[in-house]
Amino acid sequence: MCKQTFLETFDQHRAGWWGWLGNDKGFNRLQWEKGIVTTRSPWWIDYNHAPPGAGYLHMLFCLSTKGPFSDHHKDMADDNRYVAAGCPLDFRNARITLRVRGELRERGAHMVLLLQGTISGITAGWLLTAQPFAITPEWSEQTAVATMDPKQWTCLRGRHDRLDYYNYHPLEAIVGNVNVNFMLVLFPLTVSPMGLLKGDPHVLRAGKDYPVWTSALAEGYVELDTVKIDFADNT
Repeated sequence: MCKQTFLETFDQHRAGWWGWLGNDKGFNRLQWEKGIVTTRSPWWIDYNHAPPGAGYLHMLFCLSTKGPFSDHHKDMADDNRYVAAGCPLDFRNARITLRVRGELRERGAHMVLLLQGTISGITAGWLLTAQPFAITPEWSEQTAVATMDPKQWTCLRGRHDRLDYYNYHPLEAIVGNVNVNFMLVLFPLTVSPMGLLKGDPHVLRAGKDYPVWTSALAEGYVELDTVKIDFADNT
């Protein structure tokens, strides 16, 4: 059983980790070789949190923290070791350590931790924007701490037509019960419409309702070979 420490080294398979191709396409099977999962651009533009939400993001590495899982999910992501081990959902003051490398043209975006939870049918996501992970060609080990200092976080909320699903819950309520997923995302994205628009670019869906300049988006690849989470004793 997972009590105070969770360790994933991807030695057997993807271990439940997945990417996302888009709302109309579903899961992206991460590239896997023994000990490493890899994600490569182009990545889907997640427009679910467009202004008045916090903005756009790319979903790189995602791990659901609670089951049950469909056969399709298992086929895309393999067996979820985190859930199978009964790991905690309380991330308050947890230390998240990654061993990571890659080549990334960030173009204003940074890889940050996203924690999401649902309360009474409303999902809230909090981004640890004050503690980004640096992506370099050489392997590096880096740690972010899920502090309860709200100044280090950004609440995602939702776009104009998703506020009934994505909205606000207090930081401690979500980080203390991450019952949806844990993600590593690129945020914020520079979304630049290609051509003239008939309408508000944030009301329309970037990359779906109108084309964007991909040269303004983050580009490259990221490899992940270790994820370690040291949970705090918050009793």
